[in-house]
Amino acid sequence: MGMIDKLTDSTFIASVFTAVAVSATIVTIGLPLLERNEMKDRMNSVALERDRIRARERERLNAEAKQGPKPALRSSASATARQIVDKLSLKKWLDSESATETLQRAGLRGPKAETMLLVARLVTPIIFICLAIFYLIMKTNLTWPFFAKVGAVILAAFVGIKAPELYLKNITSKRQASMRQSFPDALDLLLICVESGMSTEHAFRKVATEIGASSIPMAEEMALTTAELSYLPDRRLAYENLAKRTGVDNIKSVATVLIQAERYGTPLGTALRVLAQESRDQRMSAAEKKAAGLPPKLTVPMIVFFMPALFIVILTPALIQIFKWK
Repeated sequence: MGMIDKLTDSTFIASVFTAVAVSATIVTIGLPLLERNEMKDRMNSVALERDRIRARERERLNAEAKQGPKPALRSSASATARQIVDKLSLKKWLDSESATETLQRAGLRGPKAETMLLVARLVTPIIFICLAIFYLIMKTNLTWPFFAKVGAVILAAFVGIKAPELYLKNITSKRQASMRQSFPDALDLLLICVESGMSTEHAFRKVATEIGASSIPMAEEMALTTAELSYLPDRRLAYENLAKRTGVDNIKSVATVLIQAERYGTPLGTALRVLAQESRDQRMSAAEKKAAGLPPKLTVPMIVFFMPALFIVILTPALIQIFKWK
């Protein structure tokens, strides 16, 4: 009874509501202060990459003038990771030709990202094998045969080998989905800038500034393309790099159009307008495809969750009347 009296006490209820209101106020005020500004971090990363491109091109020109070797300019990984890669020669048996391109599509650039990928490919299988062996040792009541335990360890090693690749694939797919979603808007902005008389560099810079609110990866790629257009000796390389870094078909089409306009002097506005309309049509088709796939996906939840509740609501009054008359 003391607990019931406490819960029904108006003073206690008012104190509880006051505490909840104060806590909610503190959380509401404090969360924006703790929130990470991802757009700012990404743009800082792009600024660093632009500085690297500028420094690399300057050193390349100086090296060509002096006919001397070009020094390394990009930031390197930590000393421990670099020593592991160098001592074990991981680049000979872990690296692949598409590793750099895969990292770029995931938004990871520079020698540091490549070194950490190599270290992850080496360390992750070892960690998974150790965890599997530790589990098998601690699970004394496990009646698996010896070959089954060996197979479990091999499976853990395989999962460890594939874990970094799956992680990169997940990041890449999310990044590409964000770029596909915002690409039609970015293309419309680019078209407006080009038709208003802006140069290609200024148009890309303006789009990078405006599109960041809807897609940070798209803004990042546009900013990097702006830097490459300013510092690379051939503008065609900047457009090709944009297509390689993103891996999105629509962006590849735009890169091809920009290369043709740069080489042959073809009108850019008409081609961009057609591509923008095609991108919007593709996005609408994808939305319609998802909408058409909803009924089969909703069948099982309807049967499991909605139908029993519906039968209970409909049949319960009738059952009550039947049992009442009996």
